[in-house]
Amino acid sequence: MTTYIPSLTLPAQVFAQPAASILLPVALGTSIGFVIRPKETQDTYIALKQPPYRPPPQVFGPVWTVLYGLMGYSAYRAWNTGMSSFNPQTIELAKQGATLYTIQLGLNLIWMPLFFGLKRPIEATADIVALTGVTGYLTYIWSQVDPVAAWSIAPYLGWLSFATYLSAGTGYLNGWNFADKETSAPTDRGSGTNTKYVNEK
Repeated sequence: MTTYIPSLTLPAQVFAQPAASILLPVALGTSIGFVIRPKETQDTYIALKQPPYRPPPQVFGPVWTVLYGLMGYSAYRAWNTGMSSFNPQTIELAKQGATLYTIQLGLNLIWMPLFFGLKRPIEATADIVALTGVTGYLTYIWSQVDPVAAWSIAPYLGWLSFATYLSAGTGYLNGWNFADKETSAPTDRGSGTNTKYVNEK
C-alpha cells in the first residue's frame, strides 16, 4: 500500500490548476524527445528488428502528446475531487494517487533516454514494466476517488501495455544489444545524410 510521500510528490499547485497539470507532462515529454534528438531516434527505431504490429515512428509524437494531456487532466480531476471531499479516506487516496502519479511520470521520462540514448533495452524494459504496474495501481486508486479520472488515464495504461510488448519484443529480437545491430551506409549524395541499416550478424 503506497502512502503519500511529500518529498516524492509534485507540488499541490500543479494538480490544482488544470493548465499546469495538463501542460507539465506534455512539456516534459516533449523536452525529453528533443534532447534525445528526434531524427536519430527515428533512425534507430527503423534500423532495429521489430516485433509484429509496430507502428510507424511518426505515430509516436502525436499519440504521446494526447496521452500526456489526458494524464495531466486525470491528475487534475483526481486531486481536486479528492481534496474537496468530506471523506478522510478519499482525501488520503487522492494524496496517495499524487505520489504514485509523480513516480510514474519519472519512470515514463527516463524510458526514452534508456532505450534510445543509452541503448540499454534491458533496463528500459524493466523500467516500462515497473511503469505499467505503477500506472495500473494508480488507475485503481483513482477509480475510488473519481471515475472520470480513472477512465481518462485508461488509454495511457493501454498504450503502456502495448509499449511494453514493443520494448521487450525489440530487445529480444536484437539480442538485448542495440550497439551491434546498426551499421552506417555510405553518405547519400542526394540527401547528404547517412542511413542506418540492420546488421543481421
